Amino acid sequence: MNELVAGVDSSTQSTKVVVCEAGSGTVVRTGQAAHPDATEVDPVEWWHALRTAGDGLLDDVAAIAVAGQQHGMVTVDDDGDVVRDALLWNDVRSAGAADALVAELGGGQAWADAVGSVPLASFTVTKLRWLAEHEPDAAKRVGRVLLPHDWLTWRLLDRRDEPTTDRGDASGTGYYSPIDGAYRTDLLVRAFGREVGLPTVLGPADAAGRTADGVLVAPGTGDNMAAGLALELADGDVAVSLGTSGTVFGVSEKPVADGSGVVAGFADATGRYLPLACTLNAARVLTSTAAMLGTDLEGLDTLALSAPPGADGLTLLPYLDGERTPNLPDASGSLVGLRRANMTPANVARAAVEGMLCGLAAGLDAVRDHGVAVRRVLLTGGASRSAAVQAIAPGVFGVPVVVPPEMEHVAVGAARQAAWALHGGAEPPSWRIHDDGVTLTPASADLDAGTRVAEAHRTARRHLHP
Repeated sequence: MNELVAGVDSSTQSTKVVVCEAGSGTVVRTGQAAHPDATEVDPVEWWHALRTAGDGLLDDVAAIAVAGQQHGMVTVDDDGDVVRDALLWNDVRSAGAADALVAELGGGQAWADAVGSVPLASFTVTKLRWLAEHEPDAAKRVGRVLLPHDWLTWRLLDRRDEPTTDRGDASGTGYYSPIDGAYRTDLLVRAFGREVGLPTVLGPADAAGRTADGVLVAPGTGDNMAAGLALELADGDVAVSLGTSGTVFGVSEKPVADGSGVVAGFADATGRYLPLACTLNAARVLTSTAAMLGTDLEGLDTLALSAPPGADGLTLLPYLDGERTPNLPDASGSLVGLRRANMTPANVARAAVEGMLCGLAAGLDAVRDHGVAVRRVLLTGGASRSAAVQAIAPGVFGVPVVVPPEMEHVAVGAARQAAWALHGGAEPPSWRIHDDGVTLTPASADLDAGTRVAEAHRTARRHLHP
């Protein structure tokens, strides 16, 4: 019988557990449990969700790995007890601390050279500065700082040994250098005022230990790194995820140090690097437009596909929540080129889809500018199922688009890491889950239309946000 392995996706909103065959990656069962809807959460809630989601699923697995939301700050005392609720990546109270830290070190390029990325409010290092400044009594009790996936891995092992992490998730803290493969404790001290314990960084296929029941526990990683594992990204592959926000990332043999902060120079979960650009506006552009037009997402698809490419000259800059790529935090959305002749629901729907995809195309351009080859796009996330997105994306992106089978990619990536740690080897097992996906190859007419749409988007952006 094929051995079974489990992957856990502990995300912002929920815990998802998948159990897969170790040899093939075939998913045999799944579970899910919700998290509290907040930007600071008691980590015990994640543990309860993992146990609920995995109830009855994990009894016969040989190995398990946890992938978690990046950047969150989990503080524990010298006895291993949680000091305060964890601050999640989307808690922005440390924005001022981020600006101060960037200035103190001499600007974005100094940080990028040190740790691959320019810290934003999401990064752990900025949350430590906030804690030291605003809750000094709690800060004095901190003995260790962990990431969400680190803490859950430690709990799986009953906290018997020292906590562990991996270089992928560690590269999002702001005090670990993926270039040097080492912590920058000087930057941690700059932020927090003193040294604290940090988890040991394991190799990609090292074991963190075994549970009391003898299940091997792999090192785990961050959510984007796990998604890259599930998609088996190779040179020329770039993943574009259309969730609440949008992410664009590929693998690279060389580290990236973008002083502008547009591209984060993360490490991946295989020993390589994972340059990543993020847009704040993705699937919610479509849901918001659908609501404005009095329809649902299926209705939005029908409207968008009934309009011509370019929406009769209508261009949407979809910066509904500000934007990160390009860096326009105070921007708002703009509908450009509006005339009486093109004021139709169909054109507005088409402009929304094109505008969202052009925003992601800007992310593609950003990672391409840092040496990442873009030969095809692997399109994931809820909005990737949209008929209009699938029809328009290949032309806007200018390369073939693969839509993999619908599944929990982060949890599957964690399961693939668990299989790798279980059986060893220089590379993780090849599951090739995207081979069963749909490949959308743009025709020359699609490429011509996509070029015109992208240029209209760039022109509007330069005009309104020079």
